[in-house]
Amino acid sequence: MIELGLADGSLIDELMELTAQSLSQLEIQERFNIIKEIGRGKYGKVLLVTHRFRGTPMALKVMPKASTKLQGFLREYCISLHLSCHPCIVGLFGIAFQSNEHYCFAQELVIGRDLFAVIQPKVMTQRALSLLLFDSSALEFIHSHGLVHRDVKPENILLLDNHCCQVKLADFGLAQKRGTLIRFITGTLPYMAPELCTVALMEGQKEVTAPPLSVEPSLDTWAFGVVIFCILTGYFPWERCMDSDDFYQEFADWCRMKERPNTEEDIPPLWKRFTPEAMEMFGKLLALDVGKRCTVGEVSTYVEKDWLKKVHGIEQQQTAERNSASGNNPGHCEVEIQPNT
Repeated sequence: MIELGLADGSLIDELMELTAQSLSQLEIQERFNIIKEIGRGKYGKVLLVTHRFRGTPMALKVMPKASTKLQGFLREYCISLHLSCHPCIVGLFGIAFQSNEHYCFAQELVIGRDLFAVIQPKVMTQRALSLLLFDSSALEFIHSHGLVHRDVKPENILLLDNHCCQVKLADFGLAQKRGTLIRFITGTLPYMAPELCTVALMEGQKEVTAPPLSVEPSLDTWAFGVVIFCILTGYFPWERCMDSDDFYQEFADWCRMKERPNTEEDIPPLWKRFTPEAMEMFGKLLALDVGKRCTVGEVSTYVEKDWLKKVHGIEQQQTAERNSASGNNPGHCEVEIQPNT
């Protein structure tokens, strides 16, 4: 395996060129027995297959040529392959090819569920610790090689056991080199950082007025902070990081108040269940000022601290949250995480 020796991600371009030159042409059934479909999305689908000659079970990612650019396929494959040596990132077999209608590559078959499937309200910190340690180490590894995942969310955190002790980060379809410019994106999701939302084309909008955005690790840091909130509460803190979202605006106002002393009453209702130490952590992960946003690795300094207030006070707090939230956006606190919200 070629080592990713450059911290600016520049080796990826060379690997993509080499892969394009050696990309074989074959139909899936020539080399694989298709067992069943195990995943589907906008990108295409994932098939459970076995290698015809070796019998090895694999997950084959299949992307239609009609909706997939060759460069996009090569970027995802090359980034995934050369980050897959990390124990908390889904492994690849080094098998990539094209059929008449698809681009395909084979990856490690992960038997288990994703984090989205097991997140429930009132999840305790103990379960979250291993997930956080995993996510921070995998993301630190990605960032150290000049790359940004750009799609850190519960659905892309795969659980290998029922106790959430073994986890892997998946799906590098949006991953890019640090410094890549984004001119616009379509729509928003709850884990997208506010600076990313500024280049979002909303429904009916034809162009954005904001300047192009540079892809930086801070985008993953923000998403990581939102995932932590989801683990601890069972729901997203907001729908989108825009002024039109009352829940985001309340949090943004609190962040700006941190420049001066503030009291318990100043903390937004959805966040009152957290201890001062946890709010300090969230303030760093979800800093509005990108320059003040911490790295994902800094979460490790908080894992030994209590993040949720004592149980006897939580019921009162949840009642206060519901009452307060119902005045702004009825039912928001009761909505559990939904895919592609």
